Amino acid sequence: MMERSSVEIFDENYRQIKERISAAAVKSGRKPQDITLLAATKTVDADVINHAIKSGIEYIGENRVQEFLSKEPYYLPVHKHFIGHLQTNKVKDIIGKVELIHSVDSLHLAREIAKQSIKRGITSKVLVEINVGGEDNKYGFSPEAAAQAVSDIALMQGICVRGLMAIPPVCEAPQENIKFFEIMRKLFIDITAQKIDNSNIDILSMGMSDDFESAIECGATMVRLGTALFGKRNYTNK
Repeated sequence: MMERSSVEIFDENYRQIKERISAAAVKSGRKPQDITLLAATKTVDADVINHAIKSGIEYIGENRVQEFLSKEPYYLPVHKHFIGHLQTNKVKDIIGKVELIHSVDSLHLAREIAKQSIKRGITSKVLVEINVGGEDNKYGFSPEAAAQAVSDIALMQGICVRGLMAIPPVCEAPQENIKFFEIMRKLFIDITAQKIDNSNIDILSMGMSDDFESAIECGATMVRLGTALFGKRNYTNK
């Protein structure tokens, strides 16, 4: 049997993913259009990404600054986000080139984003990353520090906080992540209710290829899907 091309894999997966997102949205009492599908494009070639854009993908997210910079000139019009860990010395390279930074995991990083944004005369939209599982190998604020972190970052000129992002611990079954998604939903509701100045909190970015349906059912407004859309990729070669 001939091996399927990357485009064929995407086409088949995309149809199924849209149906699953729609079903999860309805189950959560929302409309399918209330959920933003962000295609995580790490190691995906620009021509495949452009095919995805032509097929209906409106949001893409890159994990690595250098990879983003190498592919970004070839993208068709699309909403570009940065979803990976961002080092402070790389902030200047992406400010103004992405619409949303998902991974603000420290006040130090937030200050650098603010500094570089002011230099360019822009306001950068960001999500505050929460280390919801308290894992040593992950970045982000603890759930207990989340509200104060949002307040502190919102005070910085050059930044607008748009919401929260989390990557829960890896679990054996997707349903096991529900407890972490529920923590994030409560944080999101509580922080939104505070109506913090210089913030416009309406994005809860959580859920990836293995657990996005559970995340949607727990209130996610944005899911980040890579493997579920593009198939398994060899990360070691790029």
